[in-house]
Amino acid sequence: MTGTGPLAPSAPAARPTDGAAQAAFARLRTYLRSQILGQEALVERLLVALLSDGHLLVEGPPGLAKTRAIKALAHAVEADFQRVQFTPDLLPADLTGSDIYRPEEGTFRFQRGPLFHNLILADEINRAPAKVQAALLEAMAERQISVGAASYPLPPLFLVMATQNPIEQEGTYPLPEAQLDRFMLHTRVDYPDRATTLKVMALARSEAISQREIAPPAQRMSQAMVFAARREILGLTLSDPVAEYIAALVDATRRPEPYSVQLRQWLRWGASPRAAIAIERGARALAWLEDRDFVSPEDVQAIAPDALRHRLLVDYTAQAQGVTAESCVHELLSRVPAP
Repeated sequence: MTGTGPLAPSAPAARPTDGAAQAAFARLRTYLRSQILGQEALVERLLVALLSDGHLLVEGPPGLAKTRAIKALAHAVEADFQRVQFTPDLLPADLTGSDIYRPEEGTFRFQRGPLFHNLILADEINRAPAKVQAALLEAMAERQISVGAASYPLPPLFLVMATQNPIEQEGTYPLPEAQLDRFMLHTRVDYPDRATTLKVMALARSEAISQREIAPPAQRMSQAMVFAARREILGLTLSDPVAEYIAALVDATRRPEPYSVQLRQWLRWGASPRAAIAIERGARALAWLEDRDFVSPEDVQAIAPDALRHRLLVDYTAQAQGVTAESCVHELLSRVPAP
Protein backbone atom coordinates (compact mmCIF):
# COMPACT_ATOMS: atom_id res chain seq x y z
CA MET A 1 0.00 0.00 0.00
CA THR A 2 2.81 2.39 0.81
CA GLY A 3 6.10 3.18 -0.81
CA THR A 4 8.13 2.96 2.34
CA GLY A 5 7.72 -0.75 3.04
CA PRO A 6 7.12 -2.49 6.36
CA LEU A 7 8.58 -0.62 9.29
CA ALA A 8 9.96 -3.71 11.00
CA PRO A 9 10.70 -6.49 8.48
CA SER A 10 11.75 -9.95 9.51
CA ALA A 11 15.09 -9.90 11.31
CA PRO A 12 17.24 -12.13 13.49
CA ALA A 13 15.34 -13.39 16.51
CA ALA A 14 17.86 -12.15 19.09
CA ARG A 15 16.86 -8.73 20.41
CA PRO A 16 19.29 -6.30 22.04
CA THR A 17 18.66 -5.37 25.65
CA ASP A 18 16.69 -2.27 26.65
CA GLY A 19 18.55 0.93 25.88
CA ALA A 20 21.14 -0.77 23.68
CA ALA A 21 19.57 0.44 20.42
CA GLN A 22 19.33 4.00 21.73
CA ALA A 23 23.00 3.96 22.76
CA ALA A 24 24.06 2.38 19.46
CA PHE A 25 22.32 5.07 17.41
CA ALA A 26 23.80 7.80 19.60
CA ARG A 27 27.26 6.43 18.78
CA LEU A 28 26.30 6.16 15.11
CA ARG A 29 25.17 9.79 14.99
CA THR A 30 28.38 10.93 16.67
CA TYR A 31 30.46 8.95 14.19
CA LEU A 32 28.58 10.29 11.15
CA ARG A 33 28.92 13.86 12.40
CA SER A 34 32.68 13.35 12.72
CA GLN A 35 32.88 12.21 9.10
CA ILE A 36 30.25 14.48 7.49
CA LEU A 37 31.11 18.02 8.50
CA GLY A 38 28.68 20.90 8.13
CA GLN A 39 25.76 18.74 7.00
CA GLU A 40 23.81 18.13 10.21
CA ALA A 41 20.48 17.96 8.38
CA LEU A 42 21.78 15.34 5.96
CA VAL A 43 23.10 13.16 8.79
CA GLU A 44 19.82 13.43 10.69
CA ARG A 45 17.67 12.66 7.66
CA LEU A 46 19.85 9.68 6.78
CA LEU A 47 19.31 8.29 10.27
CA VAL A 48 15.57 9.01 10.03
CA ALA A 49 15.35 7.11 6.73
CA LEU A 50 17.26 4.18 8.22
CA LEU A 51 15.03 4.08 11.29
CA SER A 52 11.83 4.50 9.26
CA ASP A 53 12.65 1.95 6.56
CA GLY A 54 12.33 4.65 3.91
CA HIS A 55 14.29 5.99 0.97
CA LEU A 56 16.03 9.35 0.72
CA LEU A 57 16.39 11.79 -2.19
CA VAL A 58 19.21 14.30 -1.64
CA GLU A 59 19.58 17.39 -3.80
CA GLY A 60 22.51 19.75 -3.77
CA PRO A 61 25.57 21.01 -5.67
CA PRO A 62 28.56 18.70 -6.19
CA GLY A 63 31.10 18.17 -3.43
CA LEU A 64 28.81 18.42 -0.40
CA ALA A 65 29.47 14.93 1.01
CA LYS A 66 26.32 13.29 -0.36
CA THR A 67 28.23 10.20 -1.51
CA ARG A 68 30.45 10.28 1.55
CA ALA A 69 27.40 10.22 3.86
CA ILE A 70 26.02 6.90 2.62
CA LYS A 71 29.52 5.40 2.45
CA ALA A 72 30.16 6.40 6.06
CA LEU A 73 26.85 4.80 7.04
CA ALA A 74 27.94 1.61 5.26
CA HIS A 75 31.19 1.67 7.26
CA ALA A 76 29.23 1.98 10.51
CA VAL A 77 26.51 -0.64 9.91
CA GLU A 78 27.02 -4.31 9.09
CA ALA A 79 25.52 -3.92 5.63
CA ASP A 80 26.55 -4.27 2.00
CA PHE A 81 26.98 -1.04 0.03
CA GLN A 82 26.78 -0.46 -3.71
CA ARG A 83 27.10 2.74 -5.72
CA VAL A 84 25.38 3.00 -9.10
CA GLN A 85 26.33 5.90 -11.35
CA PHE A 86 23.23 6.74 -13.38
CA THR A 87 23.95 7.67 -16.99
CA PRO A 88 21.82 8.02 -20.15
CA ASP A 89 23.06 4.67 -21.52
CA LEU A 90 22.20 2.71 -18.37
CA LEU A 91 19.84 -0.26 -18.88
CA PRO A 92 17.36 -1.77 -16.41
CA ALA A 93 19.39 -5.00 -16.36
CA ASP A 94 22.39 -2.99 -15.16
CA LEU A 95 20.42 -2.47 -11.95
CA THR A 96 18.39 -5.62 -11.54
CA GLY A 97 20.67 -8.22 -13.08
CA SER A 98 19.72 -10.63 -15.85
CA ASP A 99 19.56 -14.27 -16.86
CA ILE A 100 22.97 -15.38 -18.13
CA TYR A 101 23.27 -18.42 -20.39
CA ARG A 102 25.81 -20.98 -19.19
CA PRO A 103 26.81 -23.14 -22.16
CA GLU A 104 28.55 -25.74 -20.00
CA GLU A 105 25.23 -26.43 -18.26
CA GLY A 106 22.91 -25.56 -21.14
CA THR A 107 20.79 -23.45 -18.77
CA PHE A 108 20.13 -19.83 -17.84
CA ARG A 109 21.13 -18.64 -14.40
CA PHE A 110 20.16 -15.34 -12.82
CA GLN A 111 23.08 -13.01 -12.19
CA ARG A 112 22.14 -10.53 -9.47
CA GLY A 113 22.59 -6.82 -10.11
CA PRO A 114 23.73 -4.07 -7.76
CA LEU A 115 20.27 -3.59 -6.23
CA PHE A 116 20.76 -6.80 -4.22
CA HIS A 117 22.65 -4.89 -1.55
CA ASN A 118 21.51 -3.26 1.69
CA LEU A 119 22.56 0.33 1.04
CA ILE A 120 22.30 1.71 -2.49
CA LEU A 121 23.61 5.03 -3.74
CA ALA A 122 21.76 6.02 -6.93
CA ASP A 123 24.10 8.81 -8.01
CA GLU A 124 22.55 11.48 -10.25
CA ILE A 125 19.35 9.50 -10.62
CA ASN A 126 17.82 12.00 -13.03
CA ARG A 127 20.44 11.19 -15.68
CA ALA A 128 18.95 7.75 -16.40
CA PRO A 129 16.04 7.18 -18.82
CA ALA A 130 12.51 6.25 -17.78
CA LYS A 131 12.94 2.45 -18.06
CA VAL A 132 15.82 2.48 -15.60
CA GLN A 133 13.90 4.72 -13.22
CA ALA A 134 10.95 2.31 -13.45
CA ALA A 135 13.18 -0.63 -12.52
CA LEU A 136 14.35 1.24 -9.45
CA LEU A 137 10.73 2.14 -8.67
CA GLU A 138 9.72 -1.52 -8.37
CA ALA A 139 12.67 -2.26 -6.12
CA MET A 140 11.85 0.67 -3.82
CA ALA A 141 8.11 0.03 -3.70
CA GLU A 142 7.83 -3.76 -3.76
CA ARG A 143 11.18 -4.76 -2.25
CA GLN A 144 11.67 -7.24 -5.07
CA ILE A 145 13.15 -7.55 -8.55
CA SER A 146 11.23 -9.05 -11.48
CA VAL A 147 13.14 -10.54 -14.40
CA GLY A 148 11.02 -12.38 -16.91
CA ALA A 149 8.50 -14.52 -15.05
CA ALA A 150 10.58 -14.75 -11.88
CA SER A 151 10.67 -12.42 -8.88
CA TYR A 152 13.55 -12.15 -6.44
CA PRO A 153 13.20 -10.61 -2.96
CA LEU A 154 15.58 -7.90 -1.84
CA PRO A 155 17.31 -7.91 1.58
CA PRO A 156 15.16 -6.97 4.62
CA LEU A 157 17.48 -4.01 5.24
CA PHE A 158 17.22 -2.04 2.01
CA LEU A 159 17.76 1.71 1.70
CA VAL A 160 18.12 3.74 -1.48
CA MET A 161 19.74 7.16 -1.26
CA ALA A 162 19.44 8.96 -4.59
CA THR A 163 21.20 12.20 -5.46
CA GLN A 164 20.33 15.01 -7.86
CA ASN A 165 22.48 17.90 -9.03
CA PRO A 166 20.31 21.06 -9.30
CA ILE A 167 22.91 22.94 -11.33
CA GLU A 168 23.15 20.85 -14.51
CA GLN A 169 19.82 20.09 -16.15
CA GLU A 170 21.08 19.36 -19.65
CA GLY A 171 20.67 15.72 -20.63
CA THR A 172 18.57 14.85 -17.59
CA TYR A 173 15.28 12.99 -17.21
CA PRO A 174 13.16 14.61 -14.47
CA LEU A 175 11.69 12.06 -12.11
CA PRO A 176 7.93 11.63 -12.56
CA GLU A 177 5.59 12.25 -9.63
CA ALA A 178 5.01 8.52 -9.08
CA GLN A 179 8.73 7.96 -8.68
CA LEU A 180 9.20 10.94 -6.38
CA ASP A 181 6.36 9.73 -4.17
CA ARG A 182 8.32 6.55 -3.40
CA PHE A 183 10.97 8.56 -1.61
CA MET A 184 10.09 9.06 2.01
CA LEU A 185 12.11 12.30 2.25
CA HIS A 186 13.57 14.88 -0.10
CA THR A 187 16.46 16.69 1.58
CA ARG A 188 18.34 19.68 0.25
CA VAL A 189 21.93 20.40 1.19
CA ASP A 190 23.90 23.62 0.75
CA TYR A 191 27.46 24.87 1.04
CA PRO A 192 29.10 24.92 4.52
CA ASP A 193 30.37 28.10 6.14
CA ARG A 194 34.02 29.17 6.19
CA ALA A 195 34.81 27.63 9.59
CA THR A 196 33.42 24.26 8.50
CA THR A 197 35.37 24.46 5.24
CA LEU A 198 38.57 24.73 7.28
CA LYS A 199 37.57 21.62 9.25
CA VAL A 200 36.88 19.76 5.99
CA MET A 201 40.34 20.67 4.74
CA ALA A 202 41.90 19.37 7.97
CA LEU A 203 39.92 16.13 7.72
CA ALA A 204 41.04 15.64 4.13
CA ARG A 205 44.69 16.10 5.18
CA SER A 206 44.37 13.53 7.96
CA GLU A 207 42.80 11.04 5.54
CA ALA A 208 45.62 11.62 3.06
CA ILE A 209 48.16 10.88 5.80
CA SER A 210 46.37 7.74 6.98
CA GLN A 211 45.60 6.71 3.37
CA ARG A 212 41.98 6.06 4.35
CA GLU A 213 39.09 7.85 2.70
CA ILE A 214 36.81 7.28 5.70
CA ALA A 215 38.02 6.17 9.11
CA PRO A 216 36.05 3.13 10.31
CA PRO A 217 34.17 3.34 13.62
CA ALA A 218 35.33 1.50 16.71
CA GLN A 219 32.34 -0.83 16.46
CA ARG A 220 29.91 -1.56 13.62
CA MET A 221 26.19 -1.67 14.33
CA SER A 222 24.45 -4.96 13.59
CA GLN A 223 21.35 -5.18 11.44
CA ALA A 224 19.56 -6.73 14.42
CA MET A 225 20.12 -3.44 16.27
CA VAL A 226 18.53 -1.48 13.42
CA PHE A 227 15.45 -3.72 13.47
CA ALA A 228 15.27 -3.43 17.26
CA ALA A 229 15.27 0.35 17.00
CA ARG A 230 12.46 0.22 14.45
CA ARG A 231 10.38 -1.84 16.84
CA GLU A 232 11.02 0.63 19.65
CA ILE A 233 9.88 3.52 17.46
CA LEU A 234 6.52 1.85 16.94
CA GLY A 235 6.02 1.92 20.72
CA LEU A 236 6.29 5.71 21.01
CA THR A 237 3.13 7.55 22.03
CA LEU A 238 1.37 9.38 19.21
CA SER A 239 -1.55 11.27 20.73
CA ASP A 240 -4.80 11.71 18.81
CA PRO A 241 -4.35 15.51 18.45
CA VAL A 242 -0.88 15.05 16.91
CA ALA A 243 -2.17 12.33 14.57
CA GLU A 244 -5.03 14.61 13.53
CA TYR A 245 -2.52 17.42 12.97
CA ILE A 246 -0.58 15.24 10.53
CA ALA A 247 -3.79 14.33 8.70
CA ALA A 248 -4.83 17.99 8.58
CA LEU A 249 -1.49 19.05 7.07
CA VAL A 250 -1.78 16.51 4.29
CA ASP A 251 -5.48 17.18 3.72
CA ALA A 252 -4.79 20.91 3.45
CA THR A 253 -2.60 20.24 0.40
CA ARG A 254 -5.64 18.72 -1.35
CA ARG A 255 -8.38 20.96 0.03
CA PRO A 256 -6.62 24.20 1.01
CA GLU A 257 -9.67 26.53 0.89
CA PRO A 258 -10.44 26.49 4.64
CA TYR A 259 -6.83 27.35 5.47
CA SER A 260 -5.37 29.61 2.80
CA VAL A 261 -6.58 31.29 -0.38
CA GLN A 262 -2.98 31.45 -1.57
CA LEU A 263 -2.52 27.70 -1.26
CA ARG A 264 -5.63 27.13 -3.36
CA GLN A 265 -4.13 29.34 -6.07
CA TRP A 266 -0.63 27.88 -5.81
CA LEU A 267 -1.23 24.14 -5.62
CA ARG A 268 -2.18 22.12 -8.64
CA TRP A 269 -1.92 18.73 -6.91
CA GLY A 270 -1.63 17.75 -3.28
CA ALA A 271 0.17 15.06 -1.33
CA SER A 272 -0.74 11.37 -1.33
CA PRO A 273 -1.47 9.24 1.77
CA ARG A 274 2.19 8.22 1.66
CA ALA A 275 2.99 11.74 2.82
CA ALA A 276 1.05 11.25 6.04
CA ILE A 277 2.80 7.93 6.67
CA ALA A 278 6.19 9.52 5.95
CA ILE A 279 5.51 12.40 8.34
CA GLU A 280 4.40 10.07 11.13
CA ARG A 281 7.35 7.73 10.73
CA GLY A 282 9.82 10.59 10.43
CA ALA A 283 8.38 12.36 13.48
CA ARG A 284 8.59 9.13 15.47
CA ALA A 285 12.23 8.70 14.45
CA LEU A 286 13.11 12.28 15.42
CA ALA A 287 11.46 11.87 18.83
CA TRP A 288 13.26 8.55 19.40
CA LEU A 289 16.62 10.05 18.44
CA GLU A 290 16.01 12.75 21.06
CA ASP A 291 15.31 10.01 23.63
CA ARG A 292 11.65 10.93 24.06
CA ASP A 293 8.81 8.43 24.34
CA PHE A 294 6.21 10.65 22.65
CA VAL A 295 5.82 12.51 19.36
CA SER A 296 5.37 16.28 19.60
CA PRO A 297 3.93 18.79 17.09
CA GLU A 298 7.47 20.17 16.78
CA ASP A 299 8.66 16.78 15.47
CA VAL A 300 5.92 16.91 12.85
CA GLN A 301 6.84 20.45 11.82
CA ALA A 302 10.53 19.55 11.61
CA ILE A 303 10.03 16.61 9.25
CA ALA A 304 7.09 17.98 7.20
CA PRO A 305 9.15 20.04 4.69
CA ASP A 306 11.28 17.06 3.67
CA ALA A 307 8.24 14.77 3.51
CA LEU A 308 6.12 17.19 1.44
CA ARG A 309 8.32 19.29 -0.88
CA HIS A 310 8.63 16.57 -3.55
CA ARG A 311 4.97 15.56 -3.32
CA LEU A 312 3.41 18.95 -4.11
CA LEU A 313 2.76 20.04 -7.69
CA VAL A 314 2.82 23.82 -8.00
CA ASP A 315 0.62 25.52 -10.60
CA TYR A 316 2.40 26.92 -13.66
CA THR A 317 1.10 30.44 -12.99
CA ALA A 318 2.41 30.31 -9.44
CA GLN A 319 5.78 29.04 -10.67
CA ALA A 320 6.01 32.02 -13.02
CA GLN A 321 5.57 34.25 -9.96
CA GLY A 322 8.46 32.52 -8.17
CA VAL A 323 6.34 30.27 -5.94
CA THR A 324 8.00 26.94 -5.09
CA ALA A 325 6.96 23.82 -3.21
CA GLU A 326 9.04 25.22 -0.35
CA SER A 327 6.81 28.31 -0.30
CA CYS A 328 3.72 26.10 -0.17
CA VAL A 329 5.05 24.08 2.77
CA HIS A 330 5.90 27.26 4.68
CA GLU A 331 2.39 28.62 4.08
CA LEU A 332 0.90 25.29 5.08
CA LEU A 333 2.73 25.15 8.40
CA SER A 334 1.81 28.71 9.20
CA ARG A 335 -1.91 28.25 8.44
CA VAL A 336 -2.80 24.80 9.79
CA PRO A 337 -3.16 25.14 13.58
CA ALA A 338 -0.96 22.88 15.67
CA PRO A 339 -2.30 21.18 18.82
